[in-house]
Amino acid sequence: MAETSEIRLCGFGGQGIILAGFIIGKAATIYEKQFAIFTQDYGPEARGGSCRADIIISQKPIPYPYIDNPSILVAMSQEAFIKYATINIKTIIIDRDLVKPPASFKKDVLQMPAHEIALGLGQLAVANVVMLGFLTATTKILSPEAVKESVLESVPRQMGVLNTNAFERGYAAGMQTGAIK
Repeated sequence: MAETSEIRLCGFGGQGIILAGFIIGKAATIYEKQFAIFTQDYGPEARGGSCRADIIISQKPIPYPYIDNPSILVAMSQEAFIKYATINIKTIIIDRDLVKPPASFKKDVLQMPAHEIALGLGQLAVANVVMLGFLTATTKILSPEAVKESVLESVPRQMGVLNTNAFERGYAAGMQTGAIK
């Protein structure tokens, strides 16, 4: 793992972007004993408006709480992709069902079917956790055990099995893709 990782999750309200950011920060601080800062931003519309969760994870104290140039972007809506994928980002992950990079976009993008997998599990609301599984497998920033434990501590108990399945399906898809170098 890099000494510091900056992750931006973005999409629209109602997709669980903010919860996903919280889960990552919790996994880093509580279960991995690292430093993390989580900030969030969302439009006034609550559901359907744009939202963003930024997480900085470091092995050392973090002196500044905001991301200037994330190393990882996870985009779960077309609007978010257009808004944030233009900056110099090392790794871009998209939900291929909801985001289509323009033909002129020249950067490699990891595409994964979070929306499709969540529908297959019978609950679209877990697409964010599917994406967390994929992110965990491809980036290796956090251990799968830490993220899974954080998921289970952050969702209602009766949704635990569904969210565990969502994480594992996303993780398996990420393992098939391979780790990012």
